[in-house]
Amino acid sequence: MSTTAISRPRLSRRQRKLLRGIILYFLVLLVVLYTLAPVVWLVISSITPLTDLLTIPLRWIPRHPTFKNYQAIIAATPQTAGVNYQFKVALWNSLVVSLGVTLLCLVTGSMAAYAFARLDMPFKDRLVFILLFTQMLPGIAILIPLFLIGSRLHMLDRRITLIIVYCSFTLPFIVWMMRGYFETIPKDLEDAAMIDGCSQIGTLFRVVIPLSTPGLFATGVFAFLGAWNEFMIALALTNTLASKTMPVALAEFIGRFTVDYGLMSTVGVIASLPPILLALAFQRYLLEGLTSGAVKG
Repeated sequence: MSTTAISRPRLSRRQRKLLRGIILYFLVLLVVLYTLAPVVWLVISSITPLTDLLTIPLRWIPRHPTFKNYQAIIAATPQTAGVNYQFKVALWNSLVVSLGVTLLCLVTGSMAAYAFARLDMPFKDRLVFILLFTQMLPGIAILIPLFLIGSRLHMLDRRITLIIVYCSFTLPFIVWMMRGYFETIPKDLEDAAMIDGCSQIGTLFRVVIPLSTPGLFATGVFAFLGAWNEFMIALALTNTLASKTMPVALAEFIGRFTVDYGLMSTVGVIASLPPILLALAFQRYLLEGLTSGAVKG
């Protein structure tokens, strides 16, 4: 029995390059679809009538889009006293808590990070690692002690309590990130400022902080998002509209017997807007901070 050699057609160098490009763009397209599909479906669900949303087979494009869910939330007043008004108040509470945590952590964390990066102190590397070790503790492990301490100090159901607790979780992360960023700034710039008469504090605020703007924005966005999305601790430490935050109010849209998927999608879209707008407004600083010193921790 004789065998014949099968000659396979060989691709030219240009064809191989074209094929690699097509495969690369196809994989990128899959990742983009995988990332954006939940967001697109959330927006579609928010403007789809409930009857169309529960139809089988599923309609991806609503026949009669409506914005009545958005109107119901925006027009909610204290007289209605429903979940829509509670969500509006909780949204404001989340904004106050998240901004408070971000500002406090950036101010105190930056000064602590500068001290760890520039000042000579014994065991500073070990102290930073001990500080970072607190990030390893799961929140559920200290939830009951936090509740008991808040109860003994009569600090439950207050926004300032949430700010203090969230700062304890966020501050080590800010110190770790900003320490890495400060270490990338040439020390000669600070020496030149001191020769011109600046003090150590003056050098920090006139030279180091302006050069660290991308890192501050990047860590600030992470701090804001961490406080904005936190649910478990807020659920344990808050009880009324005086301090209830957005994630807790969002969970209350799930009723015991019914679930309004359209309304839940609407509040999901509204709750997503502040972080998205924040990232879009400061995307230049955010990208620069993430791709330079802020990730060198």
